[in-house]
Amino acid sequence: MPRMAEEPRNSRIQREVMQLILDRRLAPGAPLPTEAELMEDLGVSRNSVREALKALQALDIVEIRHGYGTYVGQASLTPLVDGLTFRTLARHDDDTGALAEILQVREVLEEGLIRRVASSVAEAELDALEAIVSRMEAAVLADRPFPELDREFHELLYASLGNALVPQLLAAFWTVFRRVAGARGWTDDPAPEVTVRRHRDIVTALRARDAERAQRAMTHHFRGIEARTLTR
Repeated sequence: MPRMAEEPRNSRIQREVMQLILDRRLAPGAPLPTEAELMEDLGVSRNSVREALKALQALDIVEIRHGYGTYVGQASLTPLVDGLTFRTLARHDDDTGALAEILQVREVLEEGLIRRVASSVAEAELDALEAIVSRMEAAVLADRPFPELDREFHELLYASLGNALVPQLLAAFWTVFRRVAGARGWTDDPAPEVTVRRHRDIVTALRARDAERAQRAMTHHFRGIEARTLTR
């Protein structure tokens, strides 16, 4: 029973620390009040403050620099990445099914966004995407894998939207997929030429400002990834 009573209290203190950060408009990297000041402001013990700060550090909401103090964290998606990676690897009986779930979420996100990109992407951005595809082709000819080029392509693809959260989410799902695939030894692309062609199809559709065609190209791309994943 004492344990059950303590958990809501810890959660409350965490929320109050977060509210303090918001109320004072503290930016990432800004110092937080000292432990003594937080104890006084929140009316709680030093132990309670420390436990709350440790929990918030795990969420990257605060950063504890031993010997220097506590600072506002970056609130990155690292906790999400770590949690999804563990969740996927923990499903020992259905690795491919867990990976397919991650791909489906990413697919829904990218299929919806690509239609907006068709009307907002600039020629300079299309040229940059084309250059990445050309580097992919060179990698294929040299028999080199190109996962980072693939990642660079998808992150650049949505730059014209001006939404800072989009590349962060894509990077999170990408990292989870690569971590799980690496842990299971699924690092090679069995059909790199096809992968390159599907990326070029996306760029071609965008150059034509054809939203439906771009969406179909993206769907085709993901169907290929899913097919290769499910046949592992």
